[in-house]
Amino acid sequence: MSENLPLEGIKVVLIDDSNTIRRSGEIFLSQAGCKVVLAEDGFDGLSKVVDHKPDMIFVDVMMPRLDGYQTCALIKNNAQFRGIPVVMLTSKDTLFDRARGKLVGSDQYLIKPFNKKSLIEAVINHTKSVEEYYGY
Repeated sequence: MSENLPLEGIKVVLIDDSNTIRRSGEIFLSQAGCKVVLAEDGFDGLSKVVDHKPDMIFVDVMMPRLDGYQTCALIKNNAQFRGIPVVMLTSKDTLFDRARGKLVGSDQYLIKPFNKKSLIEAVINHTKSVEEYYGY
């Protein structure tokens, strides 16, 4: 089972109130070798970020209690965590939404429904060089 997985050792926190999105994200990322920690809202997500110190965070924009923009802003305003790439997950793809994501410090905006390729590429873009990923 020592199959060389391309993203082995990368820790990702996936914050989304949709069980379906959490589950599919977990499957896609785990298949590439990521260690995936799931959270169902912003408060839960912030606690998982503190506990697990991930290499990358995916956060849904529309969530109850603490939305993705607020969650991202809290992460990016914390000196200990501001260097962690945050990718916003959303079905809202307007210029205003993208600008708001940038204002709170998000590193990328990924439109839902995402596929395995777009999720994995986001991890590669923010955690590894392409050469390192493909082994040359």
